[in-house]
Amino acid sequence: MIAQAKFQFMTPQEYLEWEEKQPIKYEYMNGEVFAMTGGILPHNSIALNLASGLKNHLRGKGCKVFMADAKVGVSENGPFHYPDVMVSCDSRDRTARKVIYHPCLIVEVLSPGTEAFDRGKKFKHYRQIETLKEYVLIEADRLNVECYRINEKGKWELTAYSLESTTNDTELEVELTSVDFRCPISLLYEDVVFPEDNSEETLDN
Repeated sequence: MIAQAKFQFMTPQEYLEWEEKQPIKYEYMNGEVFAMTGGILPHNSIALNLASGLKNHLRGKGCKVFMADAKVGVSENGPFHYPDVMVSCDSRDRTARKVIYHPCLIVEVLSPGTEAFDRGKKFKHYRQIETLKEYVLIEADRLNVECYRINEKGKWELTAYSLESTTNDTELEVELTSVDFRCPISLLYEDVVFPEDNSEETLDN
């Protein structure tokens, strides 16, 4: 999703009430709202592939999987964002109707217009969520998944999954430890066609 600023200062409560009446989604940071516009089709396919895999894996385990229409609140005062995929296994979110406050996993599919924000300020916001254990960035135009996990010392560590990170002929497997989920990287990129300049990274589907 691409965010475009709408310069209108609001309190968090004013934003939550105002956004319910809007035809499109808005994120909220520091009193300002930002319109969310549509992303590219590969972006949607990747998010759907992962959300579907997570939904099947977590069925009956007390966790809920959400896609881009679900809002996450860093706190009750914001910021408020719309992750591409997120999972909450916290009982406090099971009856939530408007905002998720206790996710354990957040995933963003990178777009050229939002990549710097997803890697920088948005990750900074997400790190304030006490229940968050993993933050995942998935590139849409090449095979590359970056997984940030918080360790026992409270530090965030990066594990990268790409063609460069495998040294044998077996298919690369992506692991999300926060929800005990593993899948071949091809599952995430199913039905995705890469730009011609990345043709060497095509999948054998």
